Amino acid sequence: MKKQIPVIGLEMHCELKSNSKVFSRAKNEYSELPNCNVAPLDLALPGTLPVVNKKCVEDALKVSLALNCTLPDYICFDRKNYYYPDLPKGYQITQMEKPMGVNGKIQIEVDGKLKDIDIHDVHLEEDAASLDHYFDTSTIDYNRCGVPLLELVTEPCFNSAREALAFLEHMRDIYKYLDVSDADTKKGQIRCDVNVSIRDEDSDILGTRVEVKNVNSLAGVVDTINYEIARQTKLKEEGRYNEVEQDTRRWDEEAQKTIHMRSKVDAIDYKYFGEPNIPMIRVKDSWIEDLKKEIPRLHLERKYDYINNYGLSNYDAGILVKEKKIADYFEECLSLGLDAKVASNWITTQIMGYLNKEETEIKDLYLTPKRLKDLIDLINEGVISSKQAKEIFFQVLDEKKEVREFIKEEDKQISDKEKLESIIDMIIKDSPKQVEEYHNGRTNLFDYFVGQVMKNTKGKANPVVTKEIIKEKLDN
Repeated sequence: MKKQIPVIGLEMHCELKSNSKVFSRAKNEYSELPNCNVAPLDLALPGTLPVVNKKCVEDALKVSLALNCTLPDYICFDRKNYYYPDLPKGYQITQMEKPMGVNGKIQIEVDGKLKDIDIHDVHLEEDAASLDHYFDTSTIDYNRCGVPLLELVTEPCFNSAREALAFLEHMRDIYKYLDVSDADTKKGQIRCDVNVSIRDEDSDILGTRVEVKNVNSLAGVVDTINYEIARQTKLKEEGRYNEVEQDTRRWDEEAQKTIHMRSKVDAIDYKYFGEPNIPMIRVKDSWIEDLKKEIPRLHLERKYDYINNYGLSNYDAGILVKEKKIADYFEECLSLGLDAKVASNWITTQIMGYLNKEETEIKDLYLTPKRLKDLIDLINEGVISSKQAKEIFFQVLDEKKEVREFIKEEDKQISDKEKLESIIDMIIKDSPKQVEEYHNGRTNLFDYFVGQVMKNTKGKANPVVTKEIIKEKLDN
């Protein structure tokens, strides 16, 4: 039996954040209270007309630019006609003829290697309402109706669930870096349609494509893909591949399998036509240039910069770029002259640990990069030890005072060489047996002398200077 190669394409839907919805003045915000963010247009009441939200258009163009897409010369919208209970107008305002971007190309990282991903198109549309199904009835919540939805359609360029997951996580980070969406799957802000087929290893002919609609978690996407690959491969191996129907399915979380919803043919006639109530918008070069200036360095570029130019590990660089605000904080530390590895260690351990514990964000942290530099400078100057610095770190955050306000004269680290030499001379003089055993090969006794100095100075001796003096004294 020939080896089967999975072929996967994704249609990723992401809700954009804006004050109002994409075509109405209703609030665009998540709420668990049904039908509280609704305008007459969302309900398709007579006499209402759509008005395009400029911010949503600009955010969609930014995403297209970040994905290296070809942009349209004009922006226009179309009507996608179909009936469903959560679509009060009987059509959806979307984009067919002129999407926000086409033919994009990006790279993602999968298992430490870069993979090219081809983007078919990016288009802006309105979301439908949401249905809640109960035992004998269904209810409709119109809060989601009209929420700006950005749909990203890839080419079928993934060959595993790992690759698909890496892409979705990559895109989630891009949306956050561009600040166009919170991309929170728990609030339903990211959903995904998954297309899966298999082909023989030595053939370019794709098998029957199965579409799984509205998978609403990243873990669900992984499970969906793995299940479909296993299902289709099993049927192929059993000689029953003709039973793989070109259909639309859904992922059942409880049963952990995909379930048939409806059969599907190649051409679905949605009777697309141009939205007559929204005029075409010309895309000027000056407009695009202004939008390009608002696009920050994205996470993957920053990650390889940190690794290649600052010597950080793949792991540490990955943690730093996961959130733009963390990466910005780190880069501000670099601009102040802090050593990259030292700054990275403080951010990825002390600072992020504190943020997680206190459930706060780095933008609200009292310990600014400048204050972190003051703290690290005191260590480098030998004024305080690393242990003392960690204690001061929490004092600064708790009492909201400057770093140097916590440095008392009696608490300063002892770095004076003459003072330490006199202490070490006394300890060596009082430890003749240990000195003799050290010279007879028990070199682990070196730590004994360090410990005695620390005990004598109540932990305030500079450990680096202390070790240098002890080594010099014992070796001579």
